Amino acid sequence: MQTAVAAIFVFLLVILLHELGHFIVAKLVGVKVNEFSIGMGPKLIQKIKGETKYTFRLLPIGGYCAMEGENEDSDDPRSFNNVSPLSRIAVVAAGAIMNFVLAFIILSIVAFYTGTPSNIVGGFSSNSPAANSGIMVGDVITEINGIEINSWDMITDTIGNSKPQENIEIIVMRNNESINIDIKPLLEEGRTIIGITPKYSRTASSAIKGGIELTWFFVKLLFDFFTGIFRGEFSANDISGPIGVISVIGEAANTGFINLLYLLGYISVNLGVFNLLPIPALDGSRIVFILIELIRGKPINPEKEGFIHMVGFALLITLILVVTYQDLIRIKLL
Repeated sequence: MQTAVAAIFVFLLVILLHELGHFIVAKLVGVKVNEFSIGMGPKLIQKIKGETKYTFRLLPIGGYCAMEGENEDSDDPRSFNNVSPLSRIAVVAAGAIMNFVLAFIILSIVAFYTGTPSNIVGGFSSNSPAANSGIMVGDVITEINGIEINSWDMITDTIGNSKPQENIEIIVMRNNESINIDIKPLLEEGRTIIGITPKYSRTASSAIKGGIELTWFFVKLLFDFFTGIFRGEFSANDISGPIGVISVIGEAANTGFINLLYLLGYISVNLGVFNLLPIPALDGSRIVFILIELIRGKPINPEKEGFIHMVGFALLITLILVVTYQDLIRIKLL
């Protein structure tokens, strides 16, 4: 039951916010929106406001934004295909952008709860070089080997890239006084360390910074995965479908709400990046067709574009079925 509730929470939020992005920008640029739905399937509640029907449907697994002329011919001057190409690009891209905004907000909440590691010394590992070096808890590390330091990541990277046989020169600020300290590091699991732990800050600014860093980290992680596929470093077995994602969501929910939020941020970034890929039937492909229209000065034949999207959609469904089958085998349901 907990897995089902968590999965509904995650999928409803990431998909609904995606569609809300399309809806908001469509309204802003003057595209007529026929319906905005929360949920899918049979209609439970409907309210008409202005030209748009707002509906609440039975299955809480996302929603959709139905725009005039989006998938059919329309003579309405406010239909999707009759507004300017730049307006259409804005509408199409807004869904993915909203996913990045959602990820940033969620991951900022996570960063605030867990705290963001700073360049302030919070403690020492037992029997570490730093413990008896003269560094004290509360010292602010400002420079390592001549490199200016302003984050914990810079500390770990700079020390980690140092030669273990050479002393590390560290400058710390203590009571508005600059102090120079030399430390002989250790080599642990192939990485140079001195054995300090950071002080974690829980401020609005550190949470926002943490949210940006985590969102960007997930984006880079995905692109590393895509390039790894082309290099042969990953296979289809490394891809999860809906069943696999639900299983992971259930595991995250069992370990705590913050872990679920962390996964939610990751999934939202996934949806945003994946939708911007130039794959037929996805938003990225629609943007490509609009850019081609801008270059040519006229749109591609709608029937040809529709056929390409239809083929792309069929291939995506096939891929989903294949990875779902692998998910079922992986979790031993087949």
